[in-house]
Amino acid sequence: MKKLQFAVLLAFLVGLISCNTQAPVGEWQSIFDGESLNGWQKAAENPESISVEDGMIKCSGQRSHLFYKGDYKNFEFEAEIKAQEHSNSGVFIHTEYQSEGWPAKGYEIQVNNSFRGSEEHPERRKTASVYNIRNIYYPLAGDDEWFTMRIKVVENFVEVFVNGVKVNEYTEPEDPWRWEGGENIRLSHGTVALQAHDPGSTVYFRNLRIKALPDGERKKVDDLEWDTKVTKLMRAGFPLVDYHVHLKGGLTLEECVANSQKTGINYGIAPNCGLHFPVTDDESLYAYMEEVKGSPTFKGMQAEGREWITLFSPEAVAKFDYVFTDAMTFTDRKGRRNRIWIPEEVWVDDKQQFMDDLVAKIEAIFSQEPVDIYVNPTVLPASLMPEYETLWTKERMERVVKVLVDNGIALEINARYKTPNAEMIKMAKAAGVKFTFGTNNVTHELGKLDYCLQMLEECELEPNDMFEIKPNSLKPVIVKGLPAKITG
Repeated sequence: MKKLQFAVLLAFLVGLISCNTQAPVGEWQSIFDGESLNGWQKAAENPESISVEDGMIKCSGQRSHLFYKGDYKNFEFEAEIKAQEHSNSGVFIHTEYQSEGWPAKGYEIQVNNSFRGSEEHPERRKTASVYNIRNIYYPLAGDDEWFTMRIKVVENFVEVFVNGVKVNEYTEPEDPWRWEGGENIRLSHGTVALQAHDPGSTVYFRNLRIKALPDGERKKVDDLEWDTKVTKLMRAGFPLVDYHVHLKGGLTLEECVANSQKTGINYGIAPNCGLHFPVTDDESLYAYMEEVKGSPTFKGMQAEGREWITLFSPEAVAKFDYVFTDAMTFTDRKGRRNRIWIPEEVWVDDKQQFMDDLVAKIEAIFSQEPVDIYVNPTVLPASLMPEYETLWTKERMERVVKVLVDNGIALEINARYKTPNAEMIKMAKAAGVKFTFGTNNVTHELGKLDYCLQMLEECELEPNDMFEIKPNSLKPVIVKGLPAKITG
């Protein structure tokens, strides 16, 4: 009996030793020899979907998952990845073998550069998303191009890097909110797995390696309520994007990216482009784009004034992911240039006449100017804002909604001005208008889109009510490093 107990104990210790020698702490270990799947368990569910081809692991075909034989808590994983057009895959961490279905343990780090899903269920989560927990909505790499993805896990902190640049992070609370059936979608320990998603989707992996890391300190989550709110939105597939951010008030590009990764809000950064603004012509536009090239953010253009269309060529404007404008700058019937956010530069001779002229200007702007989003919507001069609900009559709101519908233009819900009101948002939703969220910051602080999220709930907005950049307009962000500082 003692001999049997000793044998069992010896086998247990040998198992521990063999597990530890699999991944010595602090040393990179190759986990793919380029020729076979030695060290990996047989691919689950549809094993024919995962194969070795020309020194690569090929994931193509019906759903299948390939699990590595290892167990890790703190570690780094790295692989070179190439996804064909409209392909979808993922790398699972802290997971365990399942014979079928989507892995129910650990996190999936998404691989998706251009896969769109269906009209009813569009797939917005892009490469480097911590799937359903902290999603990324901009493409980080191009199809049919090799890129490197590195995943680092220390205690309750996950970081994801693409081509050496950190593009996503998540700090897991002690007791995070999870949906029914998702209780094990969290950090613990486990192995890594590769995913074959569906027919027509082909993704290649090569140079896979892993490094065990020593124990570290847990990071504190300061706002559990915010973590829950963001995770619920991500789980619902709701694109949490602030398309209206400016590098103003001392805010740098690096700080903006860091804030995005901390809060989970994706950002679109836009310079002011127009007469007497920082970007005034093609040359300054190209210079700006060169400065922000490579940052993991959407690239927006704020078109200022009505003469902007004469200052920039269509080719230069096309460099941006999207273009937005407002109706806060216009020339009135007496030839006076109004800039209605500056009290000294706005003329209100008659309130009702001013409103009629403003609505007519909105109709003209969004019928004639090639933009994607109406921002700072329905904002009035400071002297009229107390009468906002009265001056914005149902008939006037209907005219604005109609011009947006007729021209396929999205309506921003603006966090700074807290416009438009819920009545107009509901009216626009019923008419089929798409929506964006926008801060329009003038200081270093970006906030957390409080008014936007309030309207989301009050007006019962759904993920498919939200604006999406046209696929042919969205350029992959090939992340290779960030500039030191962005000004302007």
